[in-house]
Amino acid sequence: MSAPLKATAPTGDSTPPPPPVSKGPVRPGDRRGEGVVLNVFSHGFLVLWAVLIVLPLLWLVLSSFKTDAQIGGSAFGWPQNWDLGVFSRAWEKGIGDYFLNTVVVLVFSVPLTMLLGSMAAYVLARYEFWGNRFLYYFFVAGAMFPVFLALVPLFFMVKRLDMLNTYQGLVLVYVAYSMPFTVFFMHAFFRTLPTAVFEAAVLDGASHTRTFFQVMLPMAKPGLLSVGIFNTLGQWNQYILPTVLMQPQSGDDPERYVLTQGLIQLQQQQGYASDLPVLFAGVTIAMVPMLVVYLSFQRQVQAGLTSATLK
Repeated sequence: MSAPLKATAPTGDSTPPPPPVSKGPVRPGDRRGEGVVLNVFSHGFLVLWAVLIVLPLLWLVLSSFKTDAQIGGSAFGWPQNWDLGVFSRAWEKGIGDYFLNTVVVLVFSVPLTMLLGSMAAYVLARYEFWGNRFLYYFFVAGAMFPVFLALVPLFFMVKRLDMLNTYQGLVLVYVAYSMPFTVFFMHAFFRTLPTAVFEAAVLDGASHTRTFFQVMLPMAKPGLLSVGIFNTLGQWNQYILPTVLMQPQSGDDPERYVLTQGLIQLQQQQGYASDLPVLFAGVTIAMVPMLVVYLSFQRQVQAGLTSATLK
């Protein structure tokens, strides 16, 4: 039999080392403090941004109900007389004509922009042909050039077509300058639409025109609404193009100023006999329709901007 093993006395410290502690993965709750700080910062920035936007608009509307003496004495004071007659005076001094001219132009320019832009974007997004990428980047490149670079040749081109100070001339220019953004936006939206629906329409014998107008275009309604709102806002607030193209060319040529031109014209016509409440009322009249349009279709605009990324 083998001799029994003898226990030997341990040398040094007999305490075993502690087992390593596993930290494990970092849980989301461990970063709760960082998330709170980020939320406070982001919400604070949004509140500050809203204040910077709302306060000037509120000041502008309230100044319409003041008198020249009140505006000169205390620009931030509260109106003493809530008289809506100032808006009637502003309308009679030309704001009504400027408003009507702007509406006439946009009634034709916005639908025409949406129709031509969506048709071009649909073809570039759904059909493969030689030169497709070139045409797409050719459209998009139009958004890279400032409008100031083309004012001189544009003026002479419109003049040669005998369209200066005409509604149709300004409509065509608005459509041309709104096409790059419209094609860019709708091209990305049409590419997200399901191909199976397009193929089913083709198998059922639908023509390309019918497939576009009855199948694909209704499916792109959120994108059309979003880009339509943006085009409406951009064309409504356009100043440099109508200033160059909508000037009377002779003494018999009528004035067809749009709202942005009309507000400057109203300020110049006052001279030393200033009527600041009328000017503020005119700016309010020009501003309120776009606020109503955007606030009314705010959810649709957000849905159109996010639907392309969610599909």
